[in-house]
Amino acid sequence: MTTIHQEVTLKAAPERVYEAFMDTKQRAAFTGNTAEVSREPGGAFTAHDGFVTGRNVELLPNKRIVQVWRFHDWPEGVYSLVKFELAKDGSGTRVVLDHTGIPDGHREHLETGWTARYWEPLKKYFS
Repeated sequence: MTTIHQEVTLKAAPERVYEAFMDTKQRAAFTGNTAEVSREPGGAFTAHDGFVTGRNVELLPNKRIVQVWRFHDWPEGVYSLVKFELAKDGSGTRVVLDHTGIPDGHREHLETGWTARYWEPLKKYFS
């Protein structure tokens, strides 16, 4: 198992960034894929047309999102932990991502995927 740590600053308040992740319509809008997102701890979510499924572990509005993620091509029963920390940074938000428990052989794809499927689309979404 392996880990990804990334940090990015987005030109939006923490409240807007949190909503983009946790609102089904906004998540679909910025990723360009279907999504269903529960706003409750323990609630389920899907993203990227069902390629990703998981559950909310901890939700601290506008500050932290912790979820377990499973990709459809991973071995049965294998989940990773994704944590987004949101902090005000001037007029924007500093997002710190820690993605842990990634199965061997998937790190490189996921590392580039965070940039291509989240950070770059979010920068456009908030511009």
